[in-house]
Amino acid sequence: MDRALPPFHLAVPVDDLEAARAFYGGIMECPEGRSSETWVDFNFFGHQFVVHLGTPVGQPDLNAVDGDAVPSFHFGCVLEWEDWHVLAGKLMAHGIQFVLKPKIRFEGEVGEQATMFLLDPAGNALEFKAFKDPGQLFAK
Repeated sequence: MDRALPPFHLAVPVDDLEAARAFYGGIMECPEGRSSETWVDFNFFGHQFVVHLGTPVGQPDLNAVDGDAVPSFHFGCVLEWEDWHVLAGKLMAHGIQFVLKPKIRFEGEVGEQATMFLLDPAGNALEFKAFKDPGQLFAK
């Protein structure tokens, strides 16, 4: 990457704030920031991520990517290669059910990456990935 990217802000609906706290704050170890009775801020790998009480979006659509069916609506983070492996191990140790188990995609090709998909307790789809060569994040 040529320059540091600024942090993003993302807010998603969840139907249970305590389940979201247990998942994002507990399992994912994202520090909690400000909160109210209807929302909670988390430091999501350096980004501002907010869960709001509401109606979860759900996952109606899947797209084919490299032979896998992935949720068309998802979010997550691009991590360093070793950090991705640590997170994958942590999630497996917690018995998280994956939509797409941790794997290497596009192996030996431009954009080779480690990827995994999972759902939070509200059904929001998350993808975590890491590039073998971080300079290929936006490669064609």
